[in-house]
Amino acid sequence: MKTLPWHNPERVAKLHAALAQRILILDGAMGTMIQRHDFQETDYRGERFAHGYDVLFTADGHAHGDGCGCSSHDQKGNNDLLTLTQPEVIRDIHTAYLAAGADLVETNTFNSTAISLADYRLQHLVHELNREGAALARSACDAAQLQTPDRPRFVIGILGPTSRTASLSPDVNDPGFRAVSFDELVLTYRDATDGLIEGGADAIMIETVFDTLNAKAALYAIEQSFDALGARLPVMVSGTITDASGRTLSGQTAEAFWYSLRHSRPLSIGLNCALGAKDLRAHVDVLSQVAESYVSTHPNAGLPNAFGGYDETPEDMASVLGEFAAAGLLNIVGGCCGTTPEHIAAIAEAVGKHAPRVLPQHEALAA
Repeated sequence: MKTLPWHNPERVAKLHAALAQRILILDGAMGTMIQRHDFQETDYRGERFAHGYDVLFTADGHAHGDGCGCSSHDQKGNNDLLTLTQPEVIRDIHTAYLAAGADLVETNTFNSTAISLADYRLQHLVHELNREGAALARSACDAAQLQTPDRPRFVIGILGPTSRTASLSPDVNDPGFRAVSFDELVLTYRDATDGLIEGGADAIMIETVFDTLNAKAALYAIEQSFDALGARLPVMVSGTITDASGRTLSGQTAEAFWYSLRHSRPLSIGLNCALGAKDLRAHVDVLSQVAESYVSTHPNAGLPNAFGGYDETPEDMASVLGEFAAAGLLNIVGGCCGTTPEHIAAIAEAVGKHAPRVLPQHEALAA
């Protein structure tokens, strides 16, 4: 494999070594932290998008707009855009999680696919948002590691699920209709993956998977990127159990989810979002029994309340996830919606005294 400017095999080796030694701490929610700033439309747009188009600069320094079409669409709520318009805020959020004890920092790229960005008419920013999102996280991790050279920190490049499902029809009157094709998903996931790698990601995580076919499109796109680059990074997968049925939106149990993706040999398999830690316990337990890979979980801070907020305290989450660790279920743990650096600090303390889950020995996959 090639050694590329943005690919560091030594960091990958250190990630594997760290996972073998202890339970690694993933960061918490990006959106929850962004909400604390109470950003308005002008904050989201910044200078670059202040006039309703994407300001680009020619080689001689002259500005011009590309007619991206975002002028007629509000950008408030487009948290990924803040990577470009409020980069110091995003970097500070990464830094806060690192200070709280995070080993793994997720990029601010959950919606940085053409499908999700189409809601804001910013599809042309896919590669840039992923590259810059990874670069911001890389900068924060490198700074933290300078303070603690014996404790490496890692950038996890995030590929979100998009707002469409390849397995199910959004129209109950037309069950054969699909709002997105496998090939469309592959195309945007490939662009996003290339950006994440170029920006300095140490691993790629396909996160909040509600449809396994979407995840398979992402895995296929990732393999295309690796083949083109002549280098590989670890790949992580995290699904979401959508309700009390214990299944993903496309109908799979946690065990079925693993066996559907086992062929990809992910570094880790896990569950995040939708539910709080207590409700995820049984499903994480199943994964811990069947998966030959490392197991992760980053649950919400409980279920949302009547106002859309999350009430589970850092102490509450830490107590439950500490029990996960004591039972030998975890290799990677963090937080999703509603979690903060305070949650991550409490979780890190609770699981730090426990050994990481030992990978089970099952029948090996054919080469």
